[in-house]
Amino acid sequence: MTTDDVLAEVGPRLRRIRKDREVTLAALSEATGISVSTLSRLESGLRRPSLELLLPIAQAHQVPLDELVGAPPVGDPRVRAKPITRQGRTLYPLTRQPGGLQAYKVVEPQRTAEPDPRIHEGYEWLYVLSGRLRLVLGQHDVVLSAGEAAEFDTRVPHWFGSTGEGPVEFLSLFGPQGERMHVRARPASAK
Repeated sequence: MTTDDVLAEVGPRLRRIRKDREVTLAALSEATGISVSTLSRLESGLRRPSLELLLPIAQAHQVPLDELVGAPPVGDPRVRAKPITRQGRTLYPLTRQPGGLQAYKVVEPQRTAEPDPRIHEGYEWLYVLSGRLRLVLGQHDVVLSAGEAAEFDTRVPHWFGSTGEGPVEFLSLFGPQGERMHVRARPASAK
């Protein structure tokens, strides 16, 4: 399909969306600041659609811009990243793009470990899927069960892992700054 073919379908699509929502050209004009005559020419194909015209229309109808232009699907949305194993913990990446918000499903085996709090820039969210997750955050030492969540500034010394009672599965989300190298919150000899 050529660009001209795609653009030729925008007008009828705009009309159909407006009619489905039972909105008049006058009401859409008032909501978008675009004249009734311009809207009419867009819908009839006499005016070529532009981003300056389509963005306010998409906002007024509360639909993605893709819906107005009939953008093709972007392909398979499934994330197929390979699991990463670090120090016995398995991380399943749930995001494809590096940087930005990162999400992981984490599987922590049953084990007893001495907390070793770390700090780094960023903000983190944890959500327990199954099992029990021990979270040491500053002066707090709490256990989260399935269905519970925690959020915290990662500049506060923190550590999380198995309670030793069984494996735990949880979701971990953090911003781009969370990818930086972890540094110790206290010297190793201060255990």
